[in-house]
Amino acid sequence: MTTVMMVPRRRKDPRLETGTTLSRRVLVAEDDAEMRRIVTTALRGAGYEVREAADGSQLLTQILAQEMAPGAHVDLIVSDIRMPEWNGLLVLEALRDERWGIPVILMTAFGDEPTRVSARELGAVLLDKPFAIDDLLSAVDGALDHGDT
Repeated sequence: MTTVMMVPRRRKDPRLETGTTLSRRVLVAEDDAEMRRIVTTALRGAGYEVREAADGSQLLTQILAQEMAPGAHVDLIVSDIRMPEWNGLLVLEALRDERWGIPVILMTAFGDEPTRVSARELGAVLLDKPFAIDDLLSAVDGALDHGDT
């Protein structure tokens, strides 16, 4: 059973409020359907366009598909670490090996120190489950702001 506290606050990307058509796309990979629903609902409520993957294999497929489909880019990945097939850390390693600089937030209920070190070394933000929705949204905002620089 997954527990996440707090109702998401409603907010939009400031660039959307200034009349631009820029929409930030977040790809959420989580094998727990309820947790995936909670995260995607929070992100959509905050004004993000969200795509979903139910496991690491789907995550990789969607990342690779963005290379071939105009307008299918993803600005940020939010992924569970422990998933069937490819886990979030392996996907992140593959992205970095290919020199993709897309920001990544990893979620885990099993945040041991070696996992934390690996995530940090690969440039990811790590969120421990359960987390507050406001913490998720702050991490997303921070990762996207950092990725813009």
